[in-house]
Amino acid sequence: MTEALEFTDLPLDPALLQGLEALGHVRMTPIQARSLPSLLAGLDVIAQAPTGSGKTAAFGLALLSRIDLSQFRAQALVLCPTRELADQVAKQVRKLGSGMPNLKLLTLTGGVALGPQLASLDVHAPHVVVGTPGRVQELLRKKALDLRGIQVLVLDEADRLLDMGFEEPIREIVKATPKTRQTLLLSATFPDAVREVARTTMREPVEVTVEGAAEAAPIEQRFYEVEPAMKPAALAGLLLEHGANNTVVFCNMRRDTEEVVASLSHLGFSALALHGDMEKRDREEVLVCFANRSCTVLVASDVAARGLDIADLGAVVNYDVPHDADTYTHRIGRTGRAGRDGLALTLCTPREQPRLRVIEEALHMRVQPQRPPMAALRANVGPRAPMATLRIDGGRTDKLRPGDIVGALTGEGGLKGDVIGKIDVFATRSYVAIQHAHAERALKRLQDGKIKAKKFRVRRV
Repeated sequence: MTEALEFTDLPLDPALLQGLEALGHVRMTPIQARSLPSLLAGLDVIAQAPTGSGKTAAFGLALLSRIDLSQFRAQALVLCPTRELADQVAKQVRKLGSGMPNLKLLTLTGGVALGPQLASLDVHAPHVVVGTPGRVQELLRKKALDLRGIQVLVLDEADRLLDMGFEEPIREIVKATPKTRQTLLLSATFPDAVREVARTTMREPVEVTVEGAAEAAPIEQRFYEVEPAMKPAALAGLLLEHGANNTVVFCNMRRDTEEVVASLSHLGFSALALHGDMEKRDREEVLVCFANRSCTVLVASDVAARGLDIADLGAVVNYDVPHDADTYTHRIGRTGRAGRDGLALTLCTPREQPRLRVIEEALHMRVQPQRPPMAALRANVGPRAPMATLRIDGGRTDKLRPGDIVGALTGEGGLKGDVIGKIDVFATRSYVAIQHAHAERALKRLQDGKIKAKKFRVRRV
């Protein structure tokens, strides 16, 4: 099939064009232009493209185009390797479907209580399910989830799904869906295991590949030799030298993420930890604060960061040298998105040199470590984040919308609109970013006043 030129060239419902606008998609990305004609024609599609290339919007449009809102049954299923990616995909698809009245989308992932998911499925089936294979399999076996009405099945980041041992659950889930379904498989790489899954689950798939994505976003890689005891000073020095805005720092161990955050916070940096042992709600809150610029340094473990898609990331810092080249590639690939140059900085102690040799050999490169800039370890050496976040204990279930929160803040004698930043509304809570200088006034206004004629508990995050 030929490539589409504009979204308006496609047979899309006006409600979906409205959703694209909400997501900020004006121009098609190459993967969207090449895949959407086949996707919307109902064909099976294998798409190979890097994260940040617009794949989610492409398959989101395809599955939402097939939804019959009058039928309350699961009609589309997206399987993701991690709960973080599932949450992000669900958020994007929900935005894409914002013009579709009464669309029900349910995220089904492990690591959270089963009870609320069972209760939600019991009320009435969702139109769209986004989940991780383990939890979807569990609900399928409990007969709480019926997949007999699935029209579109998406295997997102298929290579990661298989790397994480989900082949058996995927096969069981696929078997529970109709043979007539449309299957979409998205993957950054295509090892034999992914090819085999494609062969056994798809019918004459159309293959779409976006070439040269890596060349389009060059990543400058720098390496620094440092003694273990000097790592905190070296990290602070690098953040000060390269700007501490929107930086992700990777640690190999969960406990190290907390220690690094404590060290950076003491120095005045706005840093938060993200790791797999955190509750889903706490992880969401951290990501909200990072996206709205009230946290400027995210210190993450690899498990928690899988599937993270953060636009406009300033730099990636490897506080520890990763154990293998694949992890290193995944980490640094989070910078240099959307055609911007990327920056990856790696701290290496003498004991980590063997790991560095492994990465050098696998990626065919020569590393020349340099001395890192050292920061003075004193309070307030780091810059404060430009924004602060207020949390409102009310959300979509209270019929709250971003406009209601803006209205409550800017009403008679209130704040000016330009001091209000990003607003995120979840099911039972909402977050609003406010410029630091105005945060206390905004907090008092929301605590003393009402939103949509109702009082809500509000606190500073």
